[in-house]
Amino acid sequence: MMKIIIGVKGTGKTKTLIEMINSALESSKGSVVCIEKGSNLRLTLSYNCRLINSDEYLIKDAQSLYGFIAGLLASNHDITDLFIDGTFRICDRDLLAFDKFVTEADELSTRCGVNLVMTVSMPAENATDNIKKYL
Repeated sequence: MMKIIIGVKGTGKTKTLIEMINSALESSKGSVVCIEKGSNLRLTLSYNCRLINSDEYLIKDAQSLYGFIAGLLASNHDITDLFIDGTFRICDRDLLAFDKFVTEADELSTRCGVNLVMTVSMPAENATDNIKKYL
């Protein structure tokens, strides 16, 4: 299952994501991972969530984010839930590349049986039809 939480800055996307992460931590029998740009969530999330700063791994576009996620899922079959905060920013705000990433990430998460939730900071009306399928 893949879900995208979309909205402009200040609409509560990250707060919703944190609630979803905490819920996943309570119910998951495996690993819960969160990727973010920077380290804003470090003090907010439980230590049980594997928090990854995309900047530390030089993830700067949609293709490198996909490769990183594929590597994570290939090396850890215990991941049940994957959250990405600021996904569009991590993808360098490239709408065409992000749109392609969404399709590929959905296929990968489905194949691996992982719940994938992303936040995207943009007006909902700017989202492509493909992106809107996951809102």
